[in-house]
Amino acid sequence: MDAGRLWVVSTPIGDLRDLSDRARQVLGTVGLVAAEDTRVTRKLFGALDLAPPKLVSCHDHNEGHRASTIVDWLQRGEDVALVSDAGTPLVSDPGYRVVQAVLEAGLDVVPVPGPSAPIAALSVSGLPTDRFLFAGFPPRQPGKRRAFFTALEREPGTVLLFEAPHRILATLEAASEVLGDRRCCLAISLTKEWERFHRGSLSSVHARLTADPDEVIGEMTLAIDGASAELEDPRGWAVVDALAAAGVSPSVIRDAVAEPLGLKRRMVYQRALKGED
Repeated sequence: MDAGRLWVVSTPIGDLRDLSDRARQVLGTVGLVAAEDTRVTRKLFGALDLAPPKLVSCHDHNEGHRASTIVDWLQRGEDVALVSDAGTPLVSDPGYRVVQAVLEAGLDVVPVPGPSAPIAALSVSGLPTDRFLFAGFPPRQPGKRRAFFTALEREPGTVLLFEAPHRILATLEAASEVLGDRRCCLAISLTKEWERFHRGSLSSVHARLTADPDEVIGEMTLAIDGASAELEDPRGWAVVDALAAAGVSPSVIRDAVAEPLGLKRRMVYQRALKGED
C-alpha cells in the first residue's frame, strides 16, 4: 500500500475566488484536513459547497501531538490537507512541526500555492521586490519591539510584517525611531471589499491613522523599505572608525559626519562608541 501525501494548501485571505481549482480539487478528495481552526475551515467548505471530510485541529498548542496523528494517517495510505485560517500555512501560522515530522518519516509533502498576504502586499507596495524578509509579528513589549527593529536596521531587503490594529501605531512609531523615517506601505484587509493601502513614510502613515481612527481596523501587513546602500558602504564607516580612534567624542562624530555621509545618526553614534573601547 502506498503512503498518502501531505498537501499544504493555501486558502483565500479574503476573496473566495482566489482559491485555485487545484486547491479546491485537493480539499474535495483528501480524507483528512488538519486545520488551524476547524470552525473557520468548516465555513470555507460550506462556502465552496464541498462536503467536509474529517476535520482535526492543528494549532500552536497541539501541533506537536497532532503531527504524529497525521504521520499515522499518511502511513495508512490516506492523503491529508494542511490549512490555516487564511493564506499559506506555516507563514506566521501553524504547520512547521507537522511538515518536519512528515519529512522525517520519509513521506511526501506537496505544496498547493496560492494566496499569501506578505507577497500580495509586497507586490503592490511600490518598494523593491528583488530581496525581501518576512519577519512575522513584532513583539508586544516596547523594549523587545525596539530590539526587534534594531536587529533589522541593516537588512537591505524590503521588510514585511504582520501587525494587529491595536498595536500598529506603536509599531510604526518604533520602526520610525529605530530605522529612520523610511518609505512604507500598510496594506489593510487584503482582497476584502474594504481593502485599502497607505503608502508614504512611516511617520506620515502614522499621522494618517492617528487622524482617522476608523482606519485602524482589519488585518494589517506592513512593508518597510530596506536599509539604504550607504549603510553598507565601508568608506563611510572607515571615516567614523578613524575619528573614534583619534579620540573624537561620539556625539561630535555623529553631528559632523552622519548627514554628509548619508548615515543614520543613531548608528554613527553607536559605531563611534564601540570605537572608543
